[in-house]
Amino acid sequence: QVQLVESGGGLVQAGESLRLSCTASGSIFEISAMRWDRQAPGNQREMVATISNGGTTRYGDSVKGRFAISRDNAKNTVYLQMNSLEPEDTAVYYCFAHIRGTTGWIATWGQGTQVTVSS
Repeated sequence: QVQLVESGGGLVQAGESLRLSCTASGSIFEISAMRWDRQAPGNQREMVATISNGGTTRYGDSVKGRFAISRDNAKNTVYLQMNSLEPEDTAVYYCFAHIRGTTGWIATWGQGTQVTVSS
């Protein structure tokens, strides 16, 4: 069984930074593009950033220039560096990837990590 586990969330003030991590574990043969999504109370889940196996990145409009996604394939880990945080960034952040394990490809979500930005 494969799983994704996020860490690094917390409470910060506006203008500060946080770094989220998400690590895949289990019997893993391959991981697809990895993605960070977020969901604020009362809002739909939205894409924050994606990164391909080769390192190509894409960002949601609201975080361009402030957030940076990266991955360490050797560690099966994706990171999200969040700078110049704003109260509007307050949400639960989820990691997502398709992971190929012993039973084939599985769409896998992490449990989420809370990010709260105070003004």
